[in-house]
Amino acid sequence: MSRTEPDLLYSEEEEALRAAVRDLLTDHCDPAGVIARAESDTPHDRALWKSLAEGMGLAGLLVPEELGGQGASHREVAVVLEELGRSVAPVPYLASAVVATEALLECGDGELLGRLASGRTVGVLAVGLHLAPGGAQPAVRLEDGRLHGEVTGVADAAAADVLLVPARDGGLYAVEADAATVTPQTSLDLTRPLATVTLTGARGRRLGDAEPAVRRALRSAAGLLASEQLGLAEWALTETVRYLKERKQFNRPVGGFQALKHRLAQLWLEVVSLRAAARAAADALTTGEDTDLTVAVAQSYAGPVAVHAAEEAVQLHGGIGMTWEHPVHLCLKRAKADSIAYGTAGAHRAAVAALVGLQAP
Repeated sequence: MSRTEPDLLYSEEEEALRAAVRDLLTDHCDPAGVIARAESDTPHDRALWKSLAEGMGLAGLLVPEELGGQGASHREVAVVLEELGRSVAPVPYLASAVVATEALLECGDGELLGRLASGRTVGVLAVGLHLAPGGAQPAVRLEDGRLHGEVTGVADAAAADVLLVPARDGGLYAVEADAATVTPQTSLDLTRPLATVTLTGARGRRLGDAEPAVRRALRSAAGLLASEQLGLAEWALTETVRYLKERKQFNRPVGGFQALKHRLAQLWLEVVSLRAAARAAADALTTGEDTDLTVAVAQSYAGPVAVHAAEEAVQLHGGIGMTWEHPVHLCLKRAKADSIAYGTAGAHRAAVAALVGLQAP
């Protein structure tokens, strides 16, 4: 008998995981450090990634224990992404521990899965960050056993040790990153940099069929991205409330003004609804029940809410919110970038309509 209601509550284990990840990020991912790294030529924080992936074993949460992973579920990964979203952590967790890992799980490549689970190897699926589940055809072609082509907008490609490349012949190929040319692109979100991946005769090892692997990877990415967006939105709301309690005008806290109370109350309702949608998506990915529809619903809602929360945070922080030194701009840029990642809200609304048979007027 199938379960009719998803379990949206956090378990004791999930809360313990949250506390551990938050403690680590508090100590090693302070806003000033993230801003300084974003200004440098090395935006990815390798030391933080090592602590998360190798020290805590978080890179292998989705990988079965017999392959060197933790054998956990998407619910635990969602908790990690909430905390990474709160800190706007510059690590390739979503790209490697979710997207690349899901593609490899579909292909059943145990050797490469073990490498990614250890955290010592970073894998990146060579598709554009904007690509929605079931999106465009591969741009890379296979000629005489070698790969040729160019893929733009690949997130975290600069941090990759191995690239998973979908090709037009229908295969998914593993290519060592040093066999490709990775050219940085101008990115709105400097903590998740984009790049163009160019292959000119690179050798690749065929892993399996690309279409089901890419579809599974992007569906999980879209569903779990909602948890990152939830973390962003919660941080923006919490920090804004805290600031408005401290900031005084006319000898009283700014947060006491009725108009601002109404705006914050409305934002709180949106964030609570986002939590429900994100948790439902993570649970659906875990159980396999109504996954496509639940993920599409979550992503049709998550992007606008995260952007709204970040915009409100910038505006309600006043002049300080417009400065480079305050971390709220990191939140806004990540929220904006996430709003078009793995499909826009409009694309997911169209998917919801198609899944439930709702025709456009």
